[in-house]
Amino acid sequence: MKSLTLSFESIAPIFLMMLLGYCLKKLHFADKQNFDVINNIVFKIFLPVLLFYNIYKTETANIVDTKLIVFLIAAILAVFILGYFAAIKITPQNSKRGVILQGIFRSNYAILGVPLVGYICGPGSGAVSSLMVAVVVPVFNVLSVVALERFRGKDTKLNVLKLFKGVITNPLIIGSIVGLVFFLLNIELPSVIEKSVKDISALSTPLALIVLGANFEFSGVKGYAKEITILVLSRLVIVPLITVPVAIMLGFTGEALACILITFASPIAVSSYAMAKQMNGDETLAGQAVVITSALCLLTLFIWIFVISSIGCF
Repeated sequence: MKSLTLSFESIAPIFLMMLLGYCLKKLHFADKQNFDVINNIVFKIFLPVLLFYNIYKTETANIVDTKLIVFLIAAILAVFILGYFAAIKITPQNSKRGVILQGIFRSNYAILGVPLVGYICGPGSGAVSSLMVAVVVPVFNVLSVVALERFRGKDTKLNVLKLFKGVITNPLIIGSIVGLVFFLLNIELPSVIEKSVKDISALSTPLALIVLGANFEFSGVKGYAKEITILVLSRLVIVPLITVPVAIMLGFTGEALACILITFASPIAVSSYAMAKQMNGDETLAGQAVVITSALCLLTLFIWIFVISSIGCF
């Protein structure tokens, strides 16, 4: 029951925000053009500020778990490579390929990581999961830009220069890099500016969820049944089924294992919709995949937490 409660308490707010966006659209408080403008602002300003702030505020006083950092980066890269070839096989459409690849390897750790690990491991935990934000989020962002930039447009050939330019000019990458610079050099913002940055970052997730909900159409799910089924199974079942047992065999337990679980078993990142929309990916597929994986992860995360707890690894 505790596992079910912690999963529900972490996921329910996401649904309420998306439901609000859906209701705002249906009640005609704003039209598609309005939400498109908001999405553009979220992608170019609010999300980069959030990523900057998350990395900037990472606690450096905690012991760095080098083994965990190496495992997470290696595992994410391995999933990305496998997902790359899988996306090419699944569909001939580039707009879908980038979205599928992003959905396979990129989870919602930035939003769910710290709170879910805290629920799983109890009071006093959160140090390791907070530090992992500075590791997981930049890796996810760089690879997401690479994925969407690689399959941008109709050209199937890899243009390295175009890909590199797309990566280094992406707002999320810039936000992450600036955050890492401030984090590594221990630069402190003036209190007034830091408070403003904190307030702006606090707006990003709710706005991203509201826009996502506003753009969701139930009638469109049927046309993406194959792709959504693959993404749901990959993100919530197959990827954690490969990575989590390996992590357990390597001796990870407690908060470190919880970080690994959330990295590879949580739903597709909310920001993946905003990125897909801005980078010519299939925004409908991206949005529906986020909503559906967020819904189903309440069940799958409960199962994962229950199983891992029952064998004494939490």
